[in-house]
Amino acid sequence: MSQPKKVLIIIPCYNEAASIGPLLRELYSLTIDENFELKAAVINDCSTDNTADVVRRFSDAVLLDLPVNLGIGGAMQTGFKYAYENGFDYAIQADGDGQHPVSVIPDLLSEAEKGNCDIVIGSRFLEKKGFQSSTARRAGIRYFKQLNRALTGITVTDNTSGFRLFNKRALELSVQYYPDKYPEPESIIVFALNGLTIKEIPVEMNERQGGVSSISAFSAVYYMCKVTLGIFYTFMRLKTQFKWQRSRSSLSLQVYSS
Repeated sequence: MSQPKKVLIIIPCYNEAASIGPLLRELYSLTIDENFELKAAVINDCSTDNTADVVRRFSDAVLLDLPVNLGIGGAMQTGFKYAYENGFDYAIQADGDGQHPVSVIPDLLSEAEKGNCDIVIGSRFLEKKGFQSSTARRAGIRYFKQLNRALTGITVTDNTSGFRLFNKRALELSVQYYPDKYPEPESIIVFALNGLTIKEIPVEMNERQGGVSSISAFSAVYYMCKVTLGIFYTFMRLKTQFKWQRSRSSLSLQVYSS
C-alpha cells in the first residue's frame, strides 16, 4: 500500500486567539480520504494576544513563532519553506480568522489530483454564495481581476482569496520568492509569468470569526494604489529577468555554434 500524500495546512495568524482554537478543532475532525495525511502549521506573526498559548493546546499542530512581525507574505513564505523542506506534497493556505471553510479542503485536493493545475484557489464569486465581502472590497477585487487579466491573459475571479492549494512545483517557486505585504493579487503575476497553471473552485466563505483584518486601517483607494504599484513592479521585474535570460541563452548558443 502506497504512503498517503502529505498535506500541510498553513495558517498565518496575528491576534487570532478567539478563532484559531475552533478552526484547529474543525480541521482535525475533518473526514479526509485515506490517501492524504493532514498536518497544521500555525505561523504566529508576533501576536500580542494568547494565540500561541491556544495553539500549544493542540499537540498535533506545529507552531512556528516568528521573532519579528513579517506580515502575511513573510508568514506564508515561512510556511512554504517548512512544507518544502519537510517533503509535503501539497500546502494549503487557510486564514486563522475562520473565514475559510476547512470542509472544502477535500475539494481543493480533488481538483489538484486531476493533475492539470499547480494552484487551486477557493473563489467566493464563481457561484456568489456565502459572505461576499464589502462593496468597496468587491470593487477592488474586480479591478485586480481586470488588471491581472490585462498583464497575464488569465482570469482569476477571486484574486484576493487566501484560500489556496499549492502543489510541489508551486511550493518550490514560492520558497524562492513570494510577495510581501499584499501577496494574493500580486502572486497571480508571479505564478502566471512562471508558467504555473491556476484553477478556481466555488467556495462559500464565512464572515471573520475574530481578530481584525490586516487591511482595515487602510482606505480602499490607498490599498488599490499600493497593490497596483506592487503588481506593476513584479510584472516589469519578471519580464526584464526573462528577457535577460533569453538574451543570455541566445548568446551562449551563438558562442557554441561559432
